[in-house]
Amino acid sequence: MANEHSFDISAAIDKQELKNAFEQAKKELDTRYDLKGIKTEIEYNEKENVFKLNSSSEAKLDVLKDILISKLIKRGINSNAVKELLKEKGAMYRLSLKVNDSIDSENAKKINKAIKDSKFKVNSSIRGDEIRVVSKQIDDLQSIMHLVKNLNLDLNLTFKNLK
Repeated sequence: MANEHSFDISAAIDKQELKNAFEQAKKELDTRYDLKGIKTEIEYNEKENVFKLNSSSEAKLDVLKDILISKLIKRGINSNAVKELLKEKGAMYRLSLKVNDSIDSENAKKINKAIKDSKFKVNSSIRGDEIRVVSKQIDDLQSIMHLVKNLNLDLNLTFKNLK
């Protein structure tokens, strides 16, 4: 039996699941009766993790956003990880949505501080885009997982490498 147990907190998102959600949203866009005859588009930029939604109506733009978010949720991606970057009005309404797939330094510090302030006997350290949590008791690690989930951060937090 190991002396110490550990796990990593990450905000990484499965790129294939993002693509699958995008493809499902496009299929639903083609079959939705309320979107027939209205110019609507969904684009996905893989490198930047940005979805671009275009519509000739602002109300239909919100429908597009709801379709995409629902597909992401069905694929196991937290809706809090999606942020509006840019909303433009004109002849065409445009909306850019960014999917956050890393823990920035500010959120890493919040998570680390919450772990340090807890009563559990664990050690945590920031390692780039991940936070490593180490403890002698596996029950303490599970409690930390619950604590971090309840912080309600705008991230798609995943817990991996539990040893």
